[in-house]
Amino acid sequence: MHIPDGFVDLKTAVTSSVFSISGFIFSVMKVKQYFRAKVIVIMGVFAALIFAAQMLNFTILGGTSGHLLGGALAAIVLGPFAGSIIITVVLVIQAFIFGDGGIFALGANGFNMAIIGVFGAYFFYWLIKKISNKKIVFYSAVAFSSWISVVLASFFAAIELGISGIYTFGLTLQSMVYIHMLIGLGEAAITTFIIFFIDRIRPELILTKNRGNSHWAGEINNNSIIGTKEP
Repeated sequence: MHIPDGFVDLKTAVTSSVFSISGFIFSVMKVKQYFRAKVIVIMGVFAALIFAAQMLNFTILGGTSGHLLGGALAAIVLGPFAGSIIITVVLVIQAFIFGDGGIFALGANGFNMAIIGVFGAYFFYWLIKKISNKKIVFYSAVAFSSWISVVLASFFAAIELGISGIYTFGLTLQSMVYIHMLIGLGEAAITTFIIFFIDRIRPELILTKNRGNSHWAGEINNNSIIGTKEP
């Protein structure tokens, strides 16, 4: 999923970087509007958790392996804007310090995972959760949104590789999307387990669980450790 340098051309790198930087700035502005300062600590904890989890690979088929992307996890716990910031920070650290994903391709990777992966996951999570407040619906929303976040991110990565002319669209879509449909199952299982664990011990940390179904950044009740800013 992490596109290395040399696999996206200049126009793709620049265009995706514009979207990624714009999305990051907009997310920072939104988070500052409705989060108290305490959320920064939790964002740091989840950034570290996702960073560590991405270092652990799980085997899929024929030696192919995958790892947690974490976009859905961050979005479900802290909302899509904070989730986008978290994944962006993780990707930057991975690219500059660990060489996981190219620096030139960082805009593309950020767009795929921190924008498409996070907001795509949250959209489907929000959509499914509107059906009912029952726990089975909540966990179904968590599982499906986690799976689709991986598929969507891989789809856009395949499009970028095809536009760049490295491989044909047919080859990139087939090789990227099909295998990530399987990797997404691992993402769904891991994310659902983590959300279940948090829901059992500290349910108030899942900011989006009891949010109004008509709001992407709804009000947090007064018993939560995080709330909206005073006007």
